[in-house]
Amino acid sequence: MLNQTSPMSRQALLTEANKIIRNHEDFLHGMEATDVEQKGDVLVFRGEFFLDEDGLPTPKTTAVFNMFKHLAHVLSSQYHLQD
Repeated sequence: MLNQTSPMSRQALLTEANKIIRNHEDFLHGMEATDVEQKGDVLVFRGEFFLDEDGLPTPKTTAVFNMFKHLAHVLSSQYHLQD
């Protein structure tokens, strides 16, 4: 799939991902992609997961996980990480 996608720098991918996050209907304050890596054909996004004081998931954790999954689906079909 890498041959069918356009190369994009890490910073440009993060900028695009955070634009998508901010404009998404499920956006929560503090939700942000802070890193991205290429795993095969998939872009994997990372950021704050909003764990509680015991390190356990909160309701926001599911929303963030779903957003990063959405980013992977949308952006992996268009771009690959430029080395």
